[in-house]
Amino acid sequence: RLADTFPSWQFLLVDLRCHGQSVQMGHAGPNTVETAAADVVALLNHLKIYPFMMIGHSFGGKVVMEMVLLSGRVLPRPVQVWVLDTVPGDAWREGGDHPKDTISFVRTLAMPLQSRKQLVDSLTGAGFTTEGAQWMATNLKARPDGQLDWTFDIEGIAEMYVSYEHTDLWPMLESQPQGLAVDFVRAEHSAFVWREEDIERIDATGANVHVLQDSSHWVHIDNPDGLLDLLAPSFSRVSPPARG
Repeated sequence: RLADTFPSWQFLLVDLRCHGQSVQMGHAGPNTVETAAADVVALLNHLKIYPFMMIGHSFGGKVVMEMVLLSGRVLPRPVQVWVLDTVPGDAWREGGDHPKDTISFVRTLAMPLQSRKQLVDSLTGAGFTTEGAQWMATNLKARPDGQLDWTFDIEGIAEMYVSYEHTDLWPMLESQPQGLAVDFVRAEHSAFVWREEDIERIDATGANVHVLQDSSHWVHIDNPDGLLDLLAPSFSRVSPPARG
């Protein structure tokens, strides 16, 4: 949707370690927010590029904040960072489909599965929402025998989530390098606790918190139009060079 709306922009969609095609690379542990951020920084260095904007959801939100921290006090250029439904500090459970619960449950499933419906039925039968279950089903891939397995390393994912819950990025936010703009999107029905004091602390840094209505934690699924409306103005404010 973003690429269609802003055709002059180039987008780089990254599979973090233990996700998607990156699983085949067999990254050495530990599997943490910091090592995931270092992976992406190394990729950008290899490609000899640096983004005008970084967008991360949930775990990815902390990854993009950690990338800023790894950049030090001076950024190569002004950067807009969007953090989608995660807080800079400890991530505590609120309601809805919580990623920790989802990860814990799917680790108990006997793999491979016979169909995506089998996964959806298992998740909804355990009390997870249909929308979240259907999204989890998109993380299945066909094996040569026709059965389905995960596109990610579920044990690595579980390790990454422990890191996610407790990685503290407040120091980055409260000592931002010059040229950084940070915006947070809080889902109206977030699975995480957004304490009023945390929102005030974010505001005090000059960052903004936007509430995405009619959305749980899976913001890109629940309200993609509303999310696009929130992100769009920043694409107009930042003008990357036209493609050659």
